[in-house]
Amino acid sequence: MNKEQHYLDINRASWNSRTDSHLKSEFYDLPGFLQGRSSLNEIELDLLDDIQGKTILHLQCHFGQDTISLSRLGAEVTGVDLSDKAIESARKIAEQTNADVRFICCDLYDLPNHLDQQFDYVFTSYGTIGWLPDLDKWAKVISRFLKPNGRFVFVEFHPVVWMFDDNFEKIGYRYFNSGAIIETETGTYADKNAAITQEYVMWNHGISEVVNSLIKNGLQIAQLDEFDYSPYNCFNGTIEFEKNKYRIELLEDKIPMVYAIVAIKK
Repeated sequence: MNKEQHYLDINRASWNSRTDSHLKSEFYDLPGFLQGRSSLNEIELDLLDDIQGKTILHLQCHFGQDTISLSRLGAEVTGVDLSDKAIESARKIAEQTNADVRFICCDLYDLPNHLDQQFDYVFTSYGTIGWLPDLDKWAKVISRFLKPNGRFVFVEFHPVVWMFDDNFEKIGYRYFNSGAIIETETGTYADKNAAITQEYVMWNHGISEVVNSLIKNGLQIAQLDEFDYSPYNCFNGTIEFEKNKYRIELLEDKIPMVYAIVAIKK
C-alpha cells in the first residue's frame, strides 16, 4: 500500500485512536472545560478581537473545545474535523454544555461538498497544517468560505520546531516540504504514557509556503507574529517559565515555537 496516497485513512485512524486518551487527559482538562473553562489562549484571543455575533468556521477542530469556547464568546461557530470519533465526542460535549454549535465530519479539502455558506472568520490553530499535503488546496478552501473582507486567523507551531528530533537534541528533518513523513508513535502528545500506538502521515510546511498559498488565493496578509514559547506543554524537555508558557529547556528562548497570521480576503 502506498501510505502517502492513503494518508486520509491512516490519519483518521490515528486521530480516532487518540480521542479517548485525549478526553481523559489532564492536558485537555475536560472536567474543567465542562464547568466553563475556556480552551483559548491569549495569542488567538488577541487576534480575534470582538467576535460577538460573528460567524466562524473552525477547521480541524478535534473534539470541539475551541469551537465551543468561541461560541461562548457570542459567535455562531461551525467546527470541522476528519475524525468521526472526535466529532461524535464534540457533539456530546456541545450537548452537555448547551452550546449552540454545528459540527461536520469530513476531510478539509472535501468541505465544499458538505457546506455552502460564507463566514466572517475562518479559524484554525496548533498542529493543523502538518496533516495536509497541499497548502494551495487548503488556502482555496479558506478563501471559498470567507466573506469579502472576512478574516482568516491562524496560529500554528513554528516550522523550526518540526526540524528537531523528539528530544530537541539534533536536527532531524528538513525545514522545507520534502514530501510525506510517515512514522509510528506510542502514546500521544496529550498523554505520553497512553497505552496506544498509531501510525501517521505528515508534511512540514515552511512559513513562505503558508504565506504564498494565502496570497495566491486572494488573501492579504495583515499581521504575522512569532513567539518564543508554546502555550501547550506538548513537547519533550520543556520548562514552564511563566504560567502556561513553555520552552524547550535545552534551547531556552533561542527558537521560535509558535507563529500567527491574520489575513483578509480581498
